Amino acid sequence: MRSSFSCRTLFLGSAGVALTILIGACQSGTEAAAKPATAAPESARQTPFGEVVGFDHPEGAHAWLGIPYAAPPVGDLRWRAPRPVAPWQGRRATLAFASPCVQIGSPLGGVGKGGEHAGNEDCLYLNVYAPRMSSVEATKAKLPVMLWIHGGGNTIGHGGFYDGGHLAVAGKAVVITFNYRLGPFGWFMHPALAGAAEGSSANPSAASGNPLLGNPLDASGNWGTLDTIAALHWVRSNASVFGGDPTNVTVFGESAGGTNVMALLISPLTQGLFHRAIVQSGGLGFSSVASGTHFSDDADPGHANSSAEVLARLLIADGRATDRAAAKAKIATMNLSEIAAYLRGKDAWTVFAAFGTKGLMGPNLPSVFQDGAVLRQGDPLKLLGDPATHIAVPTLLGTNRDEPKIFMAFDPNNVYRAFGVPLMLKNGDDYDRKAKYGAMSWKLRAVDEIATALTNAGQTVYTYRWDWDEEGSRLGFINLSKILGAAHGLEIPFVFGHFDLGPQTPLLFNEANAPGRKELSDAMVSYWANFAKRGTPDRGLDDKLVPWAAWTNMPGVPKLMLLASNAGGGTRMSDLQLTRDGLVAAMAQEPISTAERCALFDNTFRFDRDKWANEEQQKFEKGACVGQQTSRGAP
Repeated sequence: MRSSFSCRTLFLGSAGVALTILIGACQSGTEAAAKPATAAPESARQTPFGEVVGFDHPEGAHAWLGIPYAAPPVGDLRWRAPRPVAPWQGRRATLAFASPCVQIGSPLGGVGKGGEHAGNEDCLYLNVYAPRMSSVEATKAKLPVMLWIHGGGNTIGHGGFYDGGHLAVAGKAVVITFNYRLGPFGWFMHPALAGAAEGSSANPSAASGNPLLGNPLDASGNWGTLDTIAALHWVRSNASVFGGDPTNVTVFGESAGGTNVMALLISPLTQGLFHRAIVQSGGLGFSSVASGTHFSDDADPGHANSSAEVLARLLIADGRATDRAAAKAKIATMNLSEIAAYLRGKDAWTVFAAFGTKGLMGPNLPSVFQDGAVLRQGDPLKLLGDPATHIAVPTLLGTNRDEPKIFMAFDPNNVYRAFGVPLMLKNGDDYDRKAKYGAMSWKLRAVDEIATALTNAGQTVYTYRWDWDEEGSRLGFINLSKILGAAHGLEIPFVFGHFDLGPQTPLLFNEANAPGRKELSDAMVSYWANFAKRGTPDRGLDDKLVPWAAWTNMPGVPKLMLLASNAGGGTRMSDLQLTRDGLVAAMAQEPISTAERCALFDNTFRFDRDKWANEEQQKFEKGACVGQQTSRGAP
């Protein structure tokens, strides 16, 4: 079933920009609307909240789209922990995706065109895919459940981009995708928004007995994370109706979705809600400070980057204040109830505008942070290294061999372009070198360091690197295997076993690479499904694949599965293990100039804003790189 969203980028999250621009198929028109699905009576299911009916999916599954899992977070429920769904009467047809959550349209895999307003605050819905069976058979099936968390920087994306029909049937599982609040509606906190504060003596004007007050999680600010936890609670209560086993749930996600999986691992609220975890190109990319109290705005240096600043900008935009001093004075006259009502009453797009318009994903928006309630505080690696401070479940971690290329391909410093399309590389050796070290740094943070910590805590961990690079060339000279290779996000169609990306499909997938990618996809579906079923990928669901050994911290021992088609070397185990010191040592031996090595160091460790990175830069190249940080700030 095809979505009717314009220029849909199924699966690829932040990678979608490359596909959208290169294929040249996403034009100003809207993709033809899909033929409406017809309800299949055999798919009728009675949930605790009401009856739903889905449709027959072409892969041999039943599908139910747009099932609410929490009350709409609108009006007084904006910036609160999710509340339960209101039961409904009669049979609810769940035949189409619900609205995406509010976001600014982005070519990087978002909803709609770049810069346009998209989505709706009423967006907390999920989609279920399961092998076809009767309702009686479903109650006895006890299939593993796989809950997919979409990526997109926690600012863009939509659960409806991911078709779980093939994975459900081939993997013998119940596959669920869902929406969660994004950007300033997913992660933001002002003191006035806390439910406890609104009902306190400091705010005597708050109505007594209000059922919205008193939930301590309303003081969190991690609304998107709480949405994910609410989806897990929905799974616990509803999975068996669709054939799933609520005692065998796998959470899996890519990029920001993978980071959100990691957040669930260090949450004190998720014990018993899931039993395996898969992190694809994710990592520990959340903040240790309250989101909404810290954000950057390059257009406005010198002013406080805080939730108070957001409030001040809103007042100025409304004409209630002429400048920040006047806004501050105005705020001083407002009590907490008035501030909360003002913030909750603002138009969604006015709120977005208060955050500025810079940043990779559009507006420079907040994301997951360690608030001490939804996420534990402290060094995440130390939390993962202690069985008492994280959810101890079998975990599968991986990255792609050429992660950064999806972003590098549109940097004019790297490529020659025409009409925004990358045609060829300016310096192929330099391009590959930057991509290699960037990808190794990504693997180090998202795989090796996490796997080491979890293994030290006595957990079973499996790791992979995805190597498929068989896109080939277009127009005889645009070498996509070189420009993109095994880039960020491109493994997702292989996991879902679904290669229809809409108009982007011919860019990556064609008859020439069909045999190899089907072979690799079949293996990945089997490994992922077996992990969901048994907690180990092992030899796949049918016990026919290359054995996948668990990670070990012992050097020189196979611990990493390389995922490639037979043409790329096939699936095989490797002993590749990375360390920061090892990356620095290898970088120092590169046959390039000192200035180039300094730039390579900065590019490689640009996300490591910590004491080690800054001290290492002091020593690297005998101090020649000091003062050359361009993308990595001081900690």
